Amino acid sequence: MIEWYKKVVFENYANFNGRARRKEYWMFFLANFIVSFGLGFIMGLLAPSLALIANVYSLAVLVPSIAVGVRRLHDTGKSGWFLLIPIYNIILLATEGDKGVNEYGPDPKNEFDEVNEIGKAEL
Repeated sequence: MIEWYKKVVFENYANFNGRARRKEYWMFFLANFIVSFGLGFIMGLLAPSLALIANVYSLAVLVPSIAVGVRRLHDTGKSGWFLLIPIYNIILLATEGDKGVNEYGPDPKNEFDEVNEIGKAEL
């Protein structure tokens, strides 16, 4: 789970291009939820005035959260703007991605298989 979190936050901080698997999105979501809840709860117990730290963290992961959501929607073949539609976006985020290449890039689940298929076709 930590590896997925680091991948999204540090490696793909503001990458709105390409596709993200369901596992990448939901692992980031889970890790982000745990960290946010933990920070808010602990800082609220220790000193409510330190709750600002939880707000700063939430602000720091806002862009990566939107970016991974957009990439997840790209995996289903939809535009990132569908994040703005309240219930439908949750359905799309939980839907299996398109198999094979779509207009947003190669299938992140099987990208090595596709590269091999392209190589075989060229031979």
